[in-house]
Amino acid sequence: MSTLRQLRNFWIPAVMTIILACFSNAVAQASYKVQDLGVRHPDDLGMAMGLNNYGWSLIMDQLLDPFSVSLSANLVTGTDRISIGELNLELGTLGGKNSSINWNGINDPGEAVGMSETSVPDPNGEDVCGFGTHLTCLPFLWKNGVMKGLPLVGGNNGQASGINNSGQVVGYAENGVVDSTCAPDTTNNRIDRPVLWTKGKAQVLPTGSDPDGVAYGVNNQGQAVGYSGTCIAVNHAVLWDNDTATNLPNLGNPYAVAYAINSHGQIVGQAINADGTPLGVLWQNNSVKSLGGLLPGDEANFATSINDQGQAVGSSFAQGAWSHGLIWQNGVTIDLNTLFPASSHLYVISASNINDSGQIAGMAVETAGPHANNIVHAFLATPVNENMGKTIAEVITTPPAINLPAANVGKLLSPRSAHCAMHAKGAL
Repeated sequence: MSTLRQLRNFWIPAVMTIILACFSNAVAQASYKVQDLGVRHPDDLGMAMGLNNYGWSLIMDQLLDPFSVSLSANLVTGTDRISIGELNLELGTLGGKNSSINWNGINDPGEAVGMSETSVPDPNGEDVCGFGTHLTCLPFLWKNGVMKGLPLVGGNNGQASGINNSGQVVGYAENGVVDSTCAPDTTNNRIDRPVLWTKGKAQVLPTGSDPDGVAYGVNNQGQAVGYSGTCIAVNHAVLWDNDTATNLPNLGNPYAVAYAINSHGQIVGQAINADGTPLGVLWQNNSVKSLGGLLPGDEANFATSINDQGQAVGSSFAQGAWSHGLIWQNGVTIDLNTLFPASSHLYVISASNINDSGQIAGMAVETAGPHANNIVHAFLATPVNENMGKTIAEVITTPPAINLPAANVGKLLSPRSAHCAMHAKGAL
C-alpha cells in the first residue's frame, strides 16, 4: 500500500512524551468541563471522530495487539458507537467484524456514516478497511438503529466520511479500474472517486485531470470539500459546489487537503508552506492563510473542524507522534491542555470536532492511574460560562429522538464501560 493511502485510510497515532507549552492569559478565554467518554475492554485506543450540535459524539473503538501507538501498530478489531451522556448506541457492522469512521460523520438528526467490513472477501485482495482481513469494505449510513451500505460506482469498496443535516453524504468509492499511478506492490490499487450520496443515489464528483479524489466534509448547503490527486500524491484541495470542482489555493507547495466546511463557506484543512512545514489552514473567499504557527516542539499541525462561529480545532504532531489537541481563535494557536482542568486527568493529543456551542471532541491520554500513558480515551469538552454557573450544554435546545427497532434495543444500547480506541482516515 502506498504511503498516501496508508495514511489516508488509517491515521493510527503514535503517542510520545508530550511537551506542555505556555501561553498568555489573553488567549486562554474559555474554560471547559471535560467528560471522559470511557474505555471499553478489551479495546485500548479510542477517539471521538464526530460531534453534532446536541453534544452527541461519534466514537471509534479499536484494539491494538500488542498495544502500540506507532503507525506500524497491529490493528486487530474496531467498532463504532454514538455516545449520548452516559448512553452508548452501538452501530454494528455490515456482516464483518469491524467498522470505522472518519471526521464529520454525524449530523444533528443523529444519522452517522463511516465504513464497515462485509463477510465477503475482496476479489482483488484489497484491504480498504485496514484490519488485515481483506474483506470488502463498504460506505455505510446508520439511521434509527439500522446500518445500510451505500451504493458504489463500479468497484468493490468505499467509505462515507461526512453527512449534513439533510442527509447528504460524502466520501469516496472505487470505480473498479486499476490505478496506473500506484506502485506495483500497492494492495489497494483501484481508482478512488469522490462521491456525493443524495437520498441513496451516488454522484461521482469531478476531479479535473486527476484520476483520484476523496471528499471529507459537506455543509448544510451541499458544498463538499476534500482533495484530488493520484495514488501517491495529493495535488489539490478541492471545493465542490453544484457539481463544479474548484481547486483551492495553496501555501506555495502543491500539497493541500480540505477537511471541513461550515455554513458560511469557510474551509479548514492542511497545506504545506514554501518552507516545507505542514500547517492547519483556513480558506475563505478563495484565499488561504495559515490558522497560526506551531507550538514549541511541534513539526506539523492540521485542522479538521470549523463551526459557524469560525472556531477551528485540530491536532499537531512531533517526531511522528500525536502531540496536542488545538483550537484556533483570533489567529492564535492554543494548546487545549492549557484550558482544561487538571482534575480531568486527561492530556489532549487530538481535537477532531467543534460544534456551534463550542463543545470539542477528540482523544486524550490518561495521566493518572494504572493505565497512565497506556490507554487513549475519547473525550467531550464543554465550555463553561462561569458567570452563569452553567455549561453551554445545559441551555441548548432539546435533541431529536432516534427511533430504535424494539428487537435490537438490547444490542444497540450499552452502559459506559472500561476501555476505548481509535483510528482515522485522512491524508495528513
